[in-house]
Amino acid sequence: MVYATADGTTGARLRVGMVGGGRNAFIGAVHRFAMRLDDQIALVAGALSADPANAAASAADLGIAPERSYDDWRAMAQAEAARDDGIEAVVIVTPNHLHAPVAAAFMEAGIDVICDKPLSATLDEARMLVDLAAARRRKLLVTLNNTGYAMVRQAREMVRAGALGRIVSIHAAYIQDWLTLPIDADGQKQAEWRTDPARAGQSAVLADIGVHAYNLAAFISGEGAESVAADLFTAVPGRRLDDNAHVLVRWSGGARGTILASQTSPGHDNDLSVRIYGERAGLEWRGTDPERLRFTPYGEETRTIVRGGPGSSDEARRVSRMPAAHPEGYIEAFANLYRDAATLIRAHRAGAPQDPSIAALVPDVRDGARGVKFVAAAVESNAAGGAWTDARWR
Repeated sequence: MVYATADGTTGARLRVGMVGGGRNAFIGAVHRFAMRLDDQIALVAGALSADPANAAASAADLGIAPERSYDDWRAMAQAEAARDDGIEAVVIVTPNHLHAPVAAAFMEAGIDVICDKPLSATLDEARMLVDLAAARRRKLLVTLNNTGYAMVRQAREMVRAGALGRIVSIHAAYIQDWLTLPIDADGQKQAEWRTDPARAGQSAVLADIGVHAYNLAAFISGEGAESVAADLFTAVPGRRLDDNAHVLVRWSGGARGTILASQTSPGHDNDLSVRIYGERAGLEWRGTDPERLRFTPYGEETRTIVRGGPGSSDEARRVSRMPAAHPEGYIEAFANLYRDAATLIRAHRAGAPQDPSIAALVPDVRDGARGVKFVAAAVESNAAGGAWTDARWR
């Protein structure tokens, strides 16, 4: 199995398996769309559902050979590790409570991991995975996929180049409306597990979307949360976990800011945004208009930088597939993450040097752990009446 590169050469596709993501799942299909786009990854095995019949049917849908469709992810890890043509990485797209045990099993078997966010349901699990990845010398990458947008990467470059000067405030928000009604109580699959403490973890809204907002702010700014003061609440009576979060953040470089997350805000289908302000200029980006980055030097008119257009950076151009005004969006950004992840894992498994410019752009186990720490600190702060709480990773 080979893929063609831009310069006409070929290379081996990365062989991957998937845990979770069978029929009627949401995010598994999105991962598969993304990994197919650049033709560098081959999905060859899977434990796609806890229901054996659904697992087999889902594998057949995807062209996975029957003998490489597994009823149990533990059996999959052992069987694939024993094959000469076994998977090189596993993609984990299960509910949150399975992320850590599945990742651990595959790393112990010598297989690298690409895990959906959050890295884990608990902070102890996050610590375990960081230590295990180091001990087993395995790659564990986390699909905090909004880092793949071209203009998000350009914003990161501009901050690091000093275009904003000293950072003063950092704000990110992720606002949705799909949980406005109690569809979880009515048994809607995606809502039901996300609001179940046993499967989602300590928080619903922060583990599901707040961690994206936090990671996006950290990725662009280069800062991490030092401490947080949080107010988490549930807008829908009877819901088992929070569906709204308002978090004040003291950032590591001295900036102040906020992380807002809501899944009960009518009029917002999927509204992710980040705003970073420095002593000289401000940057704003929205997921609903992802190809444009607003840059405003103090005292000057706002400039809109368009992906692929004038002022588009080298990195933004590297991860663009189409010229300006030929729209790209969510799947392309997700695919950028998968393309870079495949590059890193192939090099790692070959014992070749990693490209540091790419490695810095793909969220890894430590980035995932910082997100879990942010969630845990916000939950702890909320329980203490909004008291400032240490949010530093280790």
